[in-house]
Amino acid sequence: MCGIVGYIGKDNAKNIVINGLKRLEYRGYDSAGVAFIDSGKLKIYKKSGKIRNLEFELNKDLSLPHVAIGHTRWATHGEPNDINAHPHVDCTGKIAVVHNGIIENFAELRKSLESKGHKFKSQTDTEVIAHLVEEEIQEGKDLREAVLSAVAKLKGSYAAAVIYEDEPDKIVCVRKDSPLVIGIGEGENFIASDVPAFLSYTNKVIFLDDNECAVITADNVQIFDLNGHKVEKEIKEIPWSIAQAEKGGYKHFMLKEIYEQPKAIADTISGKLSIFEEKNKKILTDFSKIQIVACGTSFHAGLIGKFFIESISRIPVSVDYASEYRYRNPIIDNKTLIIAISQSGETADTLAAVRLARKEGAKVVAICNVIGSTITREADYTIYTHAGPEISVASTKAFTTQLAALFLFAVEVAKVRKVIDKETENKLLNALSEIPKKLKTFLDTENEKKLIRKIALEFYNSQDALYLGRFVNYPIALEGALKLKEISYIHAEGYPAGEMKHGPIALIDEKLPVVVIAPKDRVYEKMVSNIEEVKARKGKVIAVTNANCPEIKKLADFTIEIPATEELLYPFLTVVPLQLFAYHIADFLGYDVDQPRNLAKSVTVE
Repeated sequence: MCGIVGYIGKDNAKNIVINGLKRLEYRGYDSAGVAFIDSGKLKIYKKSGKIRNLEFELNKDLSLPHVAIGHTRWATHGEPNDINAHPHVDCTGKIAVVHNGIIENFAELRKSLESKGHKFKSQTDTEVIAHLVEEEIQEGKDLREAVLSAVAKLKGSYAAAVIYEDEPDKIVCVRKDSPLVIGIGEGENFIASDVPAFLSYTNKVIFLDDNECAVITADNVQIFDLNGHKVEKEIKEIPWSIAQAEKGGYKHFMLKEIYEQPKAIADTISGKLSIFEEKNKKILTDFSKIQIVACGTSFHAGLIGKFFIESISRIPVSVDYASEYRYRNPIIDNKTLIIAISQSGETADTLAAVRLARKEGAKVVAICNVIGSTITREADYTIYTHAGPEISVASTKAFTTQLAALFLFAVEVAKVRKVIDKETENKLLNALSEIPKKLKTFLDTENEKKLIRKIALEFYNSQDALYLGRFVNYPIALEGALKLKEISYIHAEGYPAGEMKHGPIALIDEKLPVVVIAPKDRVYEKMVSNIEEVKARKGKVIAVTNANCPEIKKLADFTIEIPATEELLYPFLTVVPLQLFAYHIADFLGYDVDQPRNLAKSVTVE
């Protein structure tokens, strides 16, 4: 949620920041703004609505500034309008602040500042930061010292960037519980909430940790802790190209990312005879139970990971929504292994769960797509997915690469603990290695693609949908329903098919599309019986199954055929038709598929 971009260097900072904000649109926003220093004077432009509204106003300003900060806001405190949009300024109009996160004690701070004569213009929590910095500067501090003193008074989460008219050669930024990354260029430097904002300029980055402050000039970056002591940081190279963060001829990023899944899975499993170095394998033997924590689509990956680990490694696994984990007083000890799954590595609830678990003595394995992100720095070990940048809010390739990482983990644990023989290990890994090719075959099959569009055209005016699956495909029913909800705004529910009789069956009639995931696996006959029950109530059945399933073809209204595979691996194949189905429905409805309303890609506040 929300996006920060900053630039200082030799080029037109105004344009670079606007282009960076456009690359962060996937994070979700309802207003945007830019602050820059031109000829010694601070200028502010901000508009509600899309970035193009802001850009229209900025184009009237012919200045060529060399320092600027910008922001896309997703409203938390105060409605989305021009006044509440960032950046926010102090009483003097010389200090500008952009901020992601939530200042929990802002009301108390605002009351105190107002009693001292400060005048506030917005309803936001962010504006208090600008006035706090103003107070510190009036006491004779420079910008860095003023920012450090100001944030010492804040409670909550923040990634903030500040520029000051009287120190026009620097940006000062600070971070706590909200992501901020610095891009390192030549004679220019960048800040952003996420790497794609500046990826066309540099792939060299420094990730700020919590409670760190950076002073950024065109030629230098200095990092400090909140006590003002210098901190040495490693510069990392992100192995992504700008081409990966562009649409490449596809209508939407979501469609492009669906079609990138064969390569993303292949890259994630490539050469992975072992995903743990020998020195790290002790972590695989020192636990008696596993707890998986994740949010949203990553939670569904965790549910499937439970099937993988329990079936292959024979270790008990629980799966929790990270947002609920801390509040149920979980039983954690030094024999607990936490698997934390996060595409961005910055998901606030998942990080909070990780910190609780570590405090109680548990080890943490992270599954993540972003090198150097917070969760990878706080985990004991990280299994990286290699999905490349995922821009669409609706996750697709991140999900299937997380499945690949979880499957590799399950096999590795089983091997280290000697619960599978070499023949079984080879069989499982060989089956996994075939998945990218099978998936590409499906995606290249024109008849199936046309059929999915035809089905979407048939049902895009539906008000509700029911998704049913069993065994390892039950979580795919949840994920399919989530995809339809988040991008088409059609109410959809995913259920274990055996639970249909315990309530949902009452909803089935001739108007309700029922998506049934029924490949030829151990529960195939039971799924056929469930379809019979749906058809007895005149429900419209869309079945995802295999070519050799005549019983289902006879019953279903529409049948989408996927290749056969090892039964545990079917989720890689069954989820893709559901991604395409949701995509085409949203597209037929004319929605912005990549930026669903009220949603953001990286949820970094609770």
